[in-house]
Amino acid sequence: MKKRTIQPAKQLTGGVEPPGDKSISHRYAMIAAIAEGARELRHFAAAADCHSTLACMKSLGAEVKIDKETVRLTARGLRGLKATRRALDAGNSGTTMRLLAGILAGQEFTSQLTGDASLQKRPMKRVVGPLRQMGADIRARDDNFAPLEIRGGRLHAIDFQMPMASAQVKSAVLLAGLFAEGETIVTEPARTRDHTELALEEFGAPIEKLGRTIRIQGLAAAGNGNAKLRALSLDIPGDLSSAVFFIAAASLFPDSNLLIHNVGLNPTRTAILDVFASMGASLQMLSVRTVHGEIVGDLSVKGASLKGGVIEGDQIPLVIDELPMLAALGPYTEQGIEIRNAAELRVKESDRIAALAENLRRMGAKVEEHPDGLRVEGRAAGKLRGAEIEPYADHRIAMAFAIAALGASGPTVIRDADCAGVSYPKFFEDLERVAER
Repeated sequence: MKKRTIQPAKQLTGGVEPPGDKSISHRYAMIAAIAEGARELRHFAAAADCHSTLACMKSLGAEVKIDKETVRLTARGLRGLKATRRALDAGNSGTTMRLLAGILAGQEFTSQLTGDASLQKRPMKRVVGPLRQMGADIRARDDNFAPLEIRGGRLHAIDFQMPMASAQVKSAVLLAGLFAEGETIVTEPARTRDHTELALEEFGAPIEKLGRTIRIQGLAAAGNGNAKLRALSLDIPGDLSSAVFFIAAASLFPDSNLLIHNVGLNPTRTAILDVFASMGASLQMLSVRTVHGEIVGDLSVKGASLKGGVIEGDQIPLVIDELPMLAALGPYTEQGIEIRNAAELRVKESDRIAALAENLRRMGAKVEEHPDGLRVEGRAAGKLRGAEIEPYADHRIAMAFAIAALGASGPTVIRDADCAGVSYPKFFEDLERVAER
């Protein structure tokens, strides 16, 4: 396990471009693998998670060639996937497992889906349930956990009122809807990221959105023999969830002046920018444009004195991936940071609430841990000190504490720092390049 030592910094300056968006890369790869013909996916995420998706699609018969950040993918249409004897390995990626379950449910063969030890502890019933309602035959360990056995077959459309807001569950049902008889309807209780809907629309799927309700017509069902998704070459914007670490880092120091290039600014993802703005961050969007239905731009970040505050309720599903960074910023804010209604953090790549509380305390922060969140005291509780951080193999914990370490007194050691590669393999190199000491 590789350790990284982070020295305190004085400011962040220069420019950085985050890796390709993970959420979009997953979806483009899966939908491209059931479209027809060849296409290029440019600025594809370097993240290990997204390469798990590519490996699964390759095992299922799609032709996949990787050249640095460009993926060339050739597929044979909605019914072009083939059975594989070996279990499909989703690695650490919940997105791969949950979304691919939707596609595999409508195939004419049996598949096994597994993942690493961490992924095998994450709940799958939330996606297995609605897929079974569509007629899928899915077996899960303890009816909730991977490995999954999916005996593909004919599906029927459902009108699914989602009990909880989850972009992954919504996406799995919509992807299964491509293979179902009739019109599948999904209504979400709160708005979640809509990359799947935008991607399906871009690939030519018959999909409609009205408010929080999405409708999709089955394409691969009986009688739709000529229906297909079109071949496209696509550019993937930079990952906003990865950019957030640099927004936080630049905000720590009064003299910071950082430009973050080519960032996805999809409105279902930018709630985190609203949170930063409400806390007093100095943020400006530049060169905003639309690429393949996704909004993309550059972010200018300058140093600012952050107020802190409470993050709760409807905000939580919109900033769920960014909560570790916000919590780790708590000791640098005026009021501290409180996170409520976020019990979902306990079933991510790690128990993120416990991991945050433990590592913040190691650095000298004052923390109250709750079942569904935590409260981190602000600047008045004292300056953070360098410490040894245990990220529990969780990329977002490792990166959040690397940023917190920039403003601490003394060096901080991040154990198992390579786990950052799950989403951002060049994170530490990029951080070293823009941090001035």
